[in-house]
Amino acid sequence: MEADRELTARCLAGDDEAWERLLKTYSGKVYNLCYRFTGSTSTAEELTQEIFVKIFQTLASFDPAQGPFGVWLHRVTRNHLVDHYRRTSRDRATVSLDDDAGIIHPRAAPSAGPATRVESRERRELIQAALAELSPDMREVVILRDLQDLDYAEIAQVLGLPAGTVKSRLNRGRMELGRALKRMLKGEMPE
Repeated sequence: MEADRELTARCLAGDDEAWERLLKTYSGKVYNLCYRFTGSTSTAEELTQEIFVKIFQTLASFDPAQGPFGVWLHRVTRNHLVDHYRRTSRDRATVSLDDDAGIIHPRAAPSAGPATRVESRERRELIQAALAELSPDMREVVILRDLQDLDYAEIAQVLGLPAGTVKSRLNRGRMELGRALKRMLKGEMPE
């Protein structure tokens, strides 16, 4: 946390090296969050760039007394994703998750064989498709907790919700995710 304070202060002072370090430190996390929400690599890349432009423009509003930089960054990212969701709500019905089906995002271990890599990619695609079936409220809590490893207090702070609501949405989201995965697996497996 102290390192983030120093890094943000250096960024505000115009230190290009600090800004580059901030980008390297957090761009992967922001991209992953964007990808989990959109299911599209190109959209996630575009949103990540937009979010870092917004971070650059609003970094002065970051107040370390209000919490860690990572929580503030998640809040800015989440708000941008909600805005994106609202802007594109009409288009969502026609967008296919198959646009990026051939791209492997987190790479399997280099020593893994082809079958392991294919299974890993198929598992990620299945989870992404199941996440897309969740309501945005439940999806964001599941992603923040289970994929971004934020704790309940951080999620509550990012979303501006009571911790009890976060826990409730997470529980319902996990149950819905499990149901969606079961439906998909039944549809894939011949009986």
